[in-house]
Amino acid sequence: MNQNVQLIAGPRQSDDRQIADRRIADRRGVTASEFALVAPLLFLFFFGAFEFCRVAMIRHTADNAVYEGCRLGVVPGATNGEAEAEVRRILGTIGVDSANVDVSPGSIDENTQHVTIRVEVPLDENSFVPNQFVAGKSIVRELSMRREGK
Repeated sequence: MNQNVQLIAGPRQSDDRQIADRRIADRRGVTASEFALVAPLLFLFFFGAFEFCRVAMIRHTADNAVYEGCRLGVVPGATNGEAEAEVRRILGTIGVDSANVDVSPGSIDENTQHVTIRVEVPLDENSFVPNQFVAGKSIVRELSMRREGK
């Protein structure tokens, strides 16, 4: 009687193993298909997050650049060129090369009451990845300070 049980159990286990092997072989194509559907969405979210972080970094650096440029421009003896150079130096720390910097008035002298600096950073030219999310937009920051020493 023990032999009959073993004979019946022996072939049955191999049939179960064959079915399990077939199921694994059938799942291989499903895994590749699922990856093909999910991977583009994953990359879209990754590059979108990367681009929005870059925009936030440019925005905060532009805020800091106009503030530091104005601080330099309101000190007695400062010139427009020095204020603009400081703004460009700060923007350059994050790789922003193309920015429009406007320092007004045209020349700073002892009669100047206020110094205003306006920075416009086009996002199309200052992006790390091909720009899809903020195409055609710019970050604009402006600050005006009263001159010191009057």
